[in-house]
Amino acid sequence: MIKNKKPKILVTGAAGALAQQVINRLKDDYQIVAVDFRKHTYISDDIPSYQINFNKRVFEDLFRKYEFDGVIHLGRITSSEETPMRRYNANVLGTQKLLELSHKYNIKRVIVLSTFHVYGANAYNPALIDETAPLKAAELTMDLIDSVELENLANIYLWKYRDLNITILRPCNIVGPGVQNTMSSLLSSKHGPVLAGFSPVMQFIHIDDMADAIVLAYDKNKSGIYNVAPEDWVSYQEALTLSGCSRIPLPSIPPALPKLITKVMGLKIFPLFLINYFKYSVVIDGRSFNQTFGFKVKRPLKEIFAYYREMKNRD
Repeated sequence: MIKNKKPKILVTGAAGALAQQVINRLKDDYQIVAVDFRKHTYISDDIPSYQINFNKRVFEDLFRKYEFDGVIHLGRITSSEETPMRRYNANVLGTQKLLELSHKYNIKRVIVLSTFHVYGANAYNPALIDETAPLKAAELTMDLIDSVELENLANIYLWKYRDLNITILRPCNIVGPGVQNTMSSLLSSKHGPVLAGFSPVMQFIHIDDMADAIVLAYDKNKSGIYNVAPEDWVSYQEALTLSGCSRIPLPSIPPALPKLITKVMGLKIFPLFLINYFKYSVVIDGRSFNQTFGFKVKRPLKEIFAYYREMKNRD
């Protein structure tokens, strides 16, 4: 058993830019143990880090060894990183194992990072989506079923094992330095594909603000489900323009055509399963999180887009 007076936190997905920021904010007050199932994470000599499969027995050894006080689960694999089966095994079965071990070893605080994508994108979405809205993403595309099932698992444990104090966060598009998701890639590109006739309203949160939100949620320890988003938004096409991207209109039908064209032209590819998110607005209501945790973003949209514009000017 490792002796340390600081409370101990297990952080998953630790190789990612967001997790690195969270760890940097917490490391002075907590003993951090960093794990990632994709690749080994080196942070510093005083932060133990492991490349580990959540479904293997060795993962439980960490719970016995460190006697964690809390868990921050940021290790959700996106569609671009793995095959659907490997992604499902990691996101759903891996999360289930993590929550089982958290219950078994009497963890008292758990943060689970989800995504606004679970709400689904369609023409009948309300203007502002709150946390009580149904999760329709799995009905629209099988590629998002693991995101919805991950949430469903967390919900089951949230209500069944109240002592875990689970907080589920559903952020809007996370962007900024080091972020490698679809939206950040699009804003980084010099030529941004758009669907002709569509320019949905979108929300963006800077990685610095999202890291602050996660740390705040952990420190204040108020269980529940919360959207995380700023109070302002902008159309997708305007976001591209403000980021210094020239817009490339693409036909929206048949669905496979935009993907084919972007591949032929060497543009950043629209993930086919996200095509509806570039047609229909998915605007989430973040007021509950803001009021409960006293959260306010520090990085306005103009600063977010200026970063991507300046990045292109340096190239």
